[in-house]
Amino acid sequence: MNLILVAVGLVLLIFGGHWLLKSAVGFSLRLNIPKIIIGMTIVSFATSAPELIVSIKAALENHADIAFGNVIGSNIANLGFVLAITIILSTISVEKSFYRTDWPVMMLSSILLYGFIISDGTLQSYEGVILVTFLIIFLVYLLKFQKTAVVEEFDEDAEYLPIYKIFLYLLIGGVALWGGSELLIKGAVGMAKFYNVSERIIGVTIVSIGTSIPELAASVIAVLKKEKAISLGNLIGSNIFNILAVLGITSIITPIKVVDTGLLTNDIYWMLGIAFIILPLNFLPVKMKLSWKEGIVLLLGYILFIVTTIFFK
Repeated sequence: MNLILVAVGLVLLIFGGHWLLKSAVGFSLRLNIPKIIIGMTIVSFATSAPELIVSIKAALENHADIAFGNVIGSNIANLGFVLAITIILSTISVEKSFYRTDWPVMMLSSILLYGFIISDGTLQSYEGVILVTFLIIFLVYLLKFQKTAVVEEFDEDAEYLPIYKIFLYLLIGGVALWGGSELLIKGAVGMAKFYNVSERIIGVTIVSIGTSIPELAASVIAVLKKEKAISLGNLIGSNIFNILAVLGITSIITPIKVVDTGLLTNDIYWMLGIAFIILPLNFLPVKMKLSWKEGIVLLLGYILFIVTTIFFK
């Protein structure tokens, strides 16, 4: 029953995020907002909505390890699983903005999170304010100086929806996200109790993989269509948003305190490690290209993370 709740919850989160995205893009196009702004703000927020809703709900219900595990596990899955599958299917070329802006900001965000929680195991409200402030500065910088580095994540042929459809998608998307988070948290907590494993393990495996499904689906579809709409920069951007926005906003609402120390002794280091290794992989063996060889390395690393997390808890 718990597995069914998790599955239904994930489906609702995926569709909820999709409907919210359609509403946001449709509304923005009607207001004639530049696509570059839509791509970097509204689309980023909509596609991260499942992680945000799940983390806030988990933190408010005193399931902090699911909130932390969801974000840390998603960041690991985005690079070790989603990016790995993408480049195994098709080689991608890496833009210069990767080592000039994207990767440094992702590493700085990851190190900032590490510094905040490693000593007391708590992400305080004022630390959340710092994270969100850093995100705003980053977005302003992208808008003013790095416009060409941003790859928009929505269909160029996006239609101008009627007003009633925009609000309909907004309504059903919001309800689906709320209902999906309710079911997912309930099922995840139930599974943790039933199998006698920590909420942290459920968070960094099942929940994080589930909330990364939209990114995986979009990446595979892009490869099948022979389009490079989903790039390394997009996935790194998702990781940045997960830390600065999802954990930042969640901790502003309520401080998040780690319960299972495995998040501090194991998971956070995996997140830092897989984020770091992306840099040398971009230059070896072929400069500024990621192919199936690098994909195999990342995927093996992700499998090792899952195995060690589950069996050496």
